[in-house]
Amino acid sequence: MNISRKMEQALADLGVTSDLLTEDERKFLDEQGYLIIRDVLSSDQLKAFSARLDELVKLEGKDAGSEVSQEKGSNMLGNLIDKDPRFEFCISHPKVLAAIAHVLQKDFKHSSLNSREALPGDGNQRLHEDYGKTVKPGEWGRVGCNSIWLIDDFNKTNGATRIVPGSHRKEKIPQDEMEDTYAMHPEQIQLIAPAGTVVVFNAHLWHGGSKNESNTSRHAMHCYFCQREDEQQTNQRENLRPETVNRLSITVRWLLDVD
Repeated sequence: MNISRKMEQALADLGVTSDLLTEDERKFLDEQGYLIIRDVLSSDQLKAFSARLDELVKLEGKDAGSEVSQEKGSNMLGNLIDKDPRFEFCISHPKVLAAIAHVLQKDFKHSSLNSREALPGDGNQRLHEDYGKTVKPGEWGRVGCNSIWLIDDFNKTNGATRIVPGSHRKEKIPQDEMEDTYAMHPEQIQLIAPAGTVVVFNAHLWHGGSKNESNTSRHAMHCYFCQREDEQQTNQRENLRPETVNRLSITVRWLLDVD
C-alpha cells in the first residue's frame, strides 16, 4: 500500500492490523469487488440504530436527506455523524477499515455517512456505480470505497441491493453497456444477508436497490470513503457542529479531515 506514516498510525490507533483480512478475503475483494462481513453490529446496536433513524426521519420531515440526496419511495438521511454519537461506530470499525484500506491502497478519508430506507412497494434503483465516471485502465478500485450497513435483514423480497460481481473492472459505467439500467443484468446477484452484516464494495462496482415487495421498510446505512485529496460527498468541516468535533478523538478527526 502507498500510505503515509500518518495514515499507518491512524489505522493502528483504530485497531486495524494486517491479519484482520485473510488472503482469500483480499483476493475476493479484488476480483469480485465486494466483501461480506457478518456480525459487525450487535442486536442492541441494531435496535438503537433503527429507532434513531426512524426518529430522525420524523424530526426532519420534508428536509430528510437534503444534505446529500432525496429519493421518491425511500426515506433518506444524511450527515449522520453529526446526529448521534452511536453512528461514529460505522467510521471506525477495524475490519471494515481494513477492507477499505485494501481497496484504496493509499491515504484516504471518510466521505459521508447516510441512510436509505426502502419503503414497501418502492425502492427500485437503476444500476449505477458510486464514482460517477470511468478511470484509466489499471486504475480501477483506487478512488473510492463504500459500505452498506444492514440494519434490517436483506432478503429476496424486501429490496436487497443487487450487484454485478466483477463489474468494477469493466472500465465502463452501466449505461455504456445497458439500454435500460433499471432492467435486470444477466450477471447480477442480490446481497442476501442478516441484519448486522456490513458489505464493503469498490466504488466502481455496479449496484442498485431492488423493489421492496414486502410490507415493511428495509433500513440500511451507507458509509463511504474516498482518497485523501478528493472532495468529500459531505464536507465534514462545513457540516459537523463544534460540539461533534470536540467529542471525537484526534485520530477520528483526522479520518474525517476536520483536524
